[in-house]
Amino acid sequence: MDRVRTRTASRRSRARRSDSPHHIGSRRGFHARRRDPRHLSRHAERAAHARRSWNSRWTTDGRSAVRQIAAGALAAIAAVVLLALSGIAFGHAPGELLSTLISGSIGSSFALHGTIVKSIPLLLTGLSVAIAFRAGVWNIGAEGQFIVGGLACFLAARFGLISSLLASMIAGAAWALIASLLRFWRNAPEVLTTIILNFVGFHLLGYSVNGPLQEARAQYPQTDAVAISLSTSGEVVIALSICIASWFLLYRTKEGLRLRATGFNPFAARWAGVHVNAQIARAMAISGGMAGLAGGIELLGVTHRLFERFAAGYGYSGIAVALLGQLHPLATLLSAVFFGALTTGAGELQRASNISASVATFGQAVVILTLIGLSSRAKRGIP
Repeated sequence: MDRVRTRTASRRSRARRSDSPHHIGSRRGFHARRRDPRHLSRHAERAAHARRSWNSRWTTDGRSAVRQIAAGALAAIAAVVLLALSGIAFGHAPGELLSTLISGSIGSSFALHGTIVKSIPLLLTGLSVAIAFRAGVWNIGAEGQFIVGGLACFLAARFGLISSLLASMIAGAAWALIASLLRFWRNAPEVLTTIILNFVGFHLLGYSVNGPLQEARAQYPQTDAVAISLSTSGEVVIALSICIASWFLLYRTKEGLRLRATGFNPFAARWAGVHVNAQIARAMAISGGMAGLAGGIELLGVTHRLFERFAAGYGYSGIAVALLGQLHPLATLLSAVFFGALTTGAGELQRASNISASVATFGQAVVILTLIGLSSRAKRGIP
């Protein structure tokens, strides 16, 4: 009799183990298992498991990587096509303008060098914006951080190359942290504060080149040339290293996971134990440091002196670069090269066809508007 009971009990235990993992049997019958209230729902867990794929590293709004890449490519093509068609208003054939644009950007070694030189600050400011946006911080102040980084680099140039570049990073990070402090202290929106800081940085630069830092001859509103310089190859190595480091930080470290979680849902991140304010401050410091480094590299590698239009809109262009790159560091690299080629080619258009080089700004606007339109369609579920 005991042998029969033992055999029956073992069969029941095996039956319970073979049932659904979400249910449990007992003497009162087969019923649903109570789940820990801190756990996600089963549907959310399955969705989270499904998103642990290569595609999820590229997406922020649920779209696949293919659709993200297609959206960026479509925006870039739309910008080039509209630029070519705009030549009709100036009496030029679209094919002629397109040929001039391509040859002026990559048609010769000189043009290719110009594209690389233009792409480096765009890459760094684009990465600056991408890091901040990933953390849910709307840093529009890359322009001011670029300027302050250039100023700090100029002042520290007497101490050597590495010291001057470090000074530019520290100055840019400190300038960006002002917006974070105002957000924590007075709940001031960083969009407003970073834009205001852009104007403060611009006027600080204007005062410096017209006052204490003006060249010895006092003939133009600019500084004397710095005694040190940075080669183009050095610029490329630094920019690519920053790009790879940004990718590694975002997708291969716990800190990057916390940063992205803060940007995706700060309330859920706080519930999970993430210090949201600390992540925002870190993201702003990293973002400002990259923009400041871009200013230092531009000073040592390209202009070699400061003047009123030193930033040349690189900070604002970085927003378009980051958006076209879908806020992904590696895609931002391709986006920066595209905009660098567009800017260099636009300069050739001005020389060859008498069309203003500001058409590059028009191209940036087309890219942003196209991406906004495609994003709104995706959110409404329109294929």
